[in-house]
Amino acid sequence: MKSIKELYRIGTGPSSSHTMGPRKAAGIYLERHKDAAAFRVTLYGSLAATGKGHMTNIAITETLQPVAPVEIIWEPKTFLPFHPNGMRFVAITPDGHEIDPWTVFSIGGGALAEEKDGSGSINTPDVYEMNRMSDIMQWCERTGKSYWEYVKECEESDIWDYLAEVWRVMKEAIHRGLDAEGVLPGPLNLRRKASTYYIRASGYKASLQSRGLVFAYALAVSEENASGGVIVTAPTCGSCGVVPAVLYHLQESRQFSDIRILRALATAGLVGNIVKQNASISGAEAGCQAEVGTACSMASAAANQLFGGSPTQIEYAAEMGLEHHLGMTCDPVCGLVQIPCIERNAYAAARALDANLYASFTDGMHRVSFDKVVAVMKETGNDLPSLYKETSEGGLAKDYSPMS
Repeated sequence: MKSIKELYRIGTGPSSSHTMGPRKAAGIYLERHKDAAAFRVTLYGSLAATGKGHMTNIAITETLQPVAPVEIIWEPKTFLPFHPNGMRFVAITPDGHEIDPWTVFSIGGGALAEEKDGSGSINTPDVYEMNRMSDIMQWCERTGKSYWEYVKECEESDIWDYLAEVWRVMKEAIHRGLDAEGVLPGPLNLRRKASTYYIRASGYKASLQSRGLVFAYALAVSEENASGGVIVTAPTCGSCGVVPAVLYHLQESRQFSDIRILRALATAGLVGNIVKQNASISGAEAGCQAEVGTACSMASAAANQLFGGSPTQIEYAAEMGLEHHLGMTCDPVCGLVQIPCIERNAYAAARALDANLYASFTDGMHRVSFDKVVAVMKETGNDLPSLYKETSEGGLAKDYSPMS
């Protein structure tokens, strides 16, 4: 598996696969052809179907346009075999010849892959020898260590500085989101809700206030993402509100130290990495179960670790976080990361707290393993029709107009 630095990416929304990935790909291609007279970029499948709502074309043209004109070709009905988020870049010489065609795929979380390598990223090494939760859990039991310590053993020494920066950006997104008011960009005219939820939560007694606050924090980050603000993929832009909401709420209410939060982030990153390696974190490939479901699983494991969970309890919490999102479709209305994406982040954050609590009442023993749920999630994603995988052609997005 790759470094969790590739799972936690700092960047701008609204979509890691449809905005961050294409922007990165355009940057790589630009480095090869700074003397091009023009560029032609063809978007396939999900990238073409919801690219305008996700600002895919803007991300690409902003990168290439300073050098040469860019033509975007949309092919929403053409799905390349390797992944639904395909792109083909072509440089055009001053005499009109097309050179160096490059097909690349945005596979989720801002990561890129070429069909010939299929590794989930381009030119980056594997740093984790084990990529199954069951194997890592056995390592924990054998060594007496926890999941975050496995991360520590595999990553470079600067991982804690990197996670500290991740945590800083996450908190800043919450703070900005709580202060911001008004309407989110796009034709839905969707009003921001985070500040209202935060204010209303203060009027409830402790138990309900707790739930209201975690809603507010998740909404804050997701609304920042929807407006193109700076966030951290966890594991994607569309699911970026879940992990920071849970961890910020627990730190604020229970006074957990920053170092314990960073260790929880390490464990959450390991959980997300396992899903990314063995299944998918791409809504275009496996539906929203791969995005919000994985985020809930990450937050569930992180919360359980903070409350002193054993390796088996942490694994159980992670398993429940993903299991109870199986089958969730990715059907963004108008191709925007707003409805139902933002609400799903809030609900998943609450579910993560429930999964932590449920696992804490057990001894960690259960019948369905996390690895099994990951495999089932992948199978379920393969079985979902493309209508429900970030094309906005089915589900909640079907026949929806901003005025309905």
